[in-house]
Amino acid sequence: MNRRDGAVLGAWAALLALATHSVVRYRWWIVAGYVVVAAVVVACAVTTRDDRDRPAPRSGGWVPSAVLALVGLVHLTVAPFTYLTTGGRTTVQLVLGVAAFAVAGLLLPGRGTSRGLALTVAAAGAAAAGALVVTGDPAPRIDVWVVLQQAADAMARGESIYGRRWVGSPGISDAFAYLPWTAVLSAPGRWVAGDVRWAMLLLVLVSAVAVAAVGRWRRGAVGAAALLLLAPGSSTLVEQAWTEPTVLVGLALWAWLVRADRAWWSVVPLAVALAGKQHVVALLPLLAVWPRFGWRRAVVATGGAGLLVAPWALTGPAVFWHDTVETMLGLPPLRFADTLYTLVLNETGVQLPLPVVGVGVLAVLAAAVVTLRRRPVGLGGVLTWCAAVLLVANLLNKQAFYNQFWLVGALLLLAVAASAGALSSPGWRGRPERRARPAGPPAGASAPPSPSAG
Repeated sequence: MNRRDGAVLGAWAALLALATHSVVRYRWWIVAGYVVVAAVVVACAVTTRDDRDRPAPRSGGWVPSAVLALVGLVHLTVAPFTYLTTGGRTTVQLVLGVAAFAVAGLLLPGRGTSRGLALTVAAAGAAAAGALVVTGDPAPRIDVWVVLQQAADAMARGESIYGRRWVGSPGISDAFAYLPWTAVLSAPGRWVAGDVRWAMLLLVLVSAVAVAAVGRWRRGAVGAAALLLLAPGSSTLVEQAWTEPTVLVGLALWAWLVRADRAWWSVVPLAVALAGKQHVVALLPLLAVWPRFGWRRAVVATGGAGLLVAPWALTGPAVFWHDTVETMLGLPPLRFADTLYTLVLNETGVQLPLPVVGVGVLAVLAAAVVTLRRRPVGLGGVLTWCAAVLLVANLLNKQAFYNQFWLVGALLLLAVAASAGALSSPGWRGRPERRARPAGPPAGASAPPSPSAG
């Protein structure tokens, strides 16, 4: 594992530790910590190169084990936000902490074939902690859970999830603020086991397998997958029914198919992610200018997302627009959110103008596009840029909480796994990675040189 990947894992650990402590409290130093993490992530993205052009280390080294041990320590010392009893919370902390320490030991260099066992232990720890919070808190006091539960019931009756009122919601009660595939992917948990959170937990487990597969199951990739499963605050994510797993599973499967040289097939999970939450569209410019995916596939994925959303958007365009656009734009700033927007608001009473926020997000987006067009960047590099764009957007938002930062962290772990999988490690006996042909004319056809070829 190279220094850049080590820096990315360090940034991930700091980000998730801060995010865990931030639920739900505002502290200026948490925001300052986020800013430092953002600077590190952007620096790693700016300096990234095509991973396939670098010499390969012999293993993932000791860094994954060190970060897992640090995660175990965070679990035991930083209490997550929960509605469980004190005893229930302590049990969850112990399960996750012990699992993290165990996986750290299994992934130490020289442990041979312990990687499969390591991921199994991590998955068992995550599943146990998820089961404890779902059964221990059967009705969390959060609008997300209420809305998703009742949306699943409405879908089972063949009714629209838009333009409804949600009974008993402690927050938003008159809108389904997400795109429809958030409901589609979470509803089976309600239909099969009575609670959408079981589906969320399953989506995290599937995403972890995809992370390991992106890295060809090497030590660094398995470590990244285990960190996703045992991340600080992961029990809070499941307990609160936060919806980011519905996006991550699409992005993780996209990365896996791109790594497997199935870039055209990768448009399918990307379309599902785009049809789940609105902000995923911010990543499209990056993927469109990246030669190994290209603008044609980006257009097809966008069209596919449109088809997935169409049954809801076309049958009730007015209520769909109200719920997914007007509601999101009209959300008020929340002073207990840890963002630069709320820091300025809390410390000075001034609300940042929308143009200032827009310029900040567009600046990092433009930097990403320019970098991806001007020089060869591997899968790990483009995923690092995706994380950087979403992290800056979160920092400048009126509301951003643990779940949004968790998704950024998950993309960073995907980037580490992709970097590990691109290396020609002597210990791997599989087929060497082929360079995927950029989207463009068929082989043999004449075409002008592309600046994105670097």
